[in-house]
Amino acid sequence: MALYRRLVSDEDFTEAMERQFRLRVYKDDHIVDSGGIIIRFDDQLVVSQSSVSDVTYHDRAACEFFEIRRR
Repeated sequence: MALYRRLVSDEDFTEAMERQFRLRVYKDDHIVDSGGIIIRFDDQLVVSQSSVSDVTYHDRAACEFFEIRRR
């Protein structure tokens, strides 16, 4: 079973990026991305990557971000 923690602050995003936690992204109560890691973020954008050619850009204000930890 996995544990989910919501990412809100810059510190949350920095920790998730440095520790390479997997990410789940929701937009309008729907999962739009799952399993990638954060490779970059700023005040407006979060960039995640789940494979070499799969890079996704998410609007930080429009989406909810959760880190996925395995028990």
